Amino acid sequence: MLVEAVMTTDLVTCDVDATVREATARMLRNRVGSVVVTDGGTPAGILTESDVLHAGYATDDPLSSIPVREAASAPLVTVTPGATLRAATERMRSEGVKKLVVVDGVTPKGIVTTQDVVDNYAGIRREVHDLATDATGWSERSDDLRD
Repeated sequence: MLVEAVMTTDLVTCDVDATVREATARMLRNRVGSVVVTDGGTPAGILTESDVLHAGYATDDPLSSIPVREAASAPLVTVTPGATLRAATERMRSEGVKKLVVVDGVTPKGIVTTQDVVDNYAGIRREVHDLATDATGWSERSDDLRD
């Protein structure tokens, strides 16, 4: 199964010069757990709920006084739409992240999260089963040709 089949295409963004409060308002308004931080329209990082909590706790300042550029996670960890979910989950694991921004070159196309993987688990298992069944069928057909 490919990333493009499960990714969310409604990407919520905010400018690197915004405040954490402004970015948090976007998250709440759109009911998402992160915003992609852009610099001149180019993805530059991501601000997650965890980043907001950490910034508020670490600085003990109001969110309206914390710049997104200081609180966001960077560099941005990305994946392409044509990558497999297996490759995406491996990337999440190796990078220690729960969200990957889906890009085509430098153009953001969406986001894929661990929740997207969980939500599509049944389809992933079905695809693995189908591949295994096809592989067995090919093996049996090859044996028939040898006889």
